[in-house]
Amino acid sequence: MMALPLPAFVQKLMQVTFLRYVGASAIALAGDVGLFNLFLLGGWLPVTAAAASYGAGIVIHWLISSRLVFVEGARTAGFDRVRQKGLFLGSAFVGLALTVAIVWAGDSAGLDANLAKLAAIGVSFVATYVLRKTLVFAAD
Repeated sequence: MMALPLPAFVQKLMQVTFLRYVGASAIALAGDVGLFNLFLLGGWLPVTAAAASYGAGIVIHWLISSRLVFVEGARTAGFDRVRQKGLFLGSAFVGLALTVAIVWAGDSAGLDANLAKLAAIGVSFVATYVLRKTLVFAAD
């Protein structure tokens, strides 16, 4: 079976780095939130569940970002690739710290864990996009 070509407007949208990043983030977020709720159902503390599920999202996001989102700035081998992975991980730790802090604060204030997680998602998304666009995958 032959795949149909994407419509021209979809092809044009796929050329926009931010939109590809949004798509990658949506996929990573689905994994993150799915695991977060699974961990909550398993009796995990919200802050522990948030940290663990965010970690899984980091792996998913790296795989997509380095192959489909920031294609122009992705390094393919050697020290440059190792350095880029380290910077990506550093940006992820910034997002993780923000997520854990926001979920902890929300839980401490008596908010529903999913509402606290939702707030953390927005803050973390903006912070990590800026870091990844300007530092991790900056084209030289």
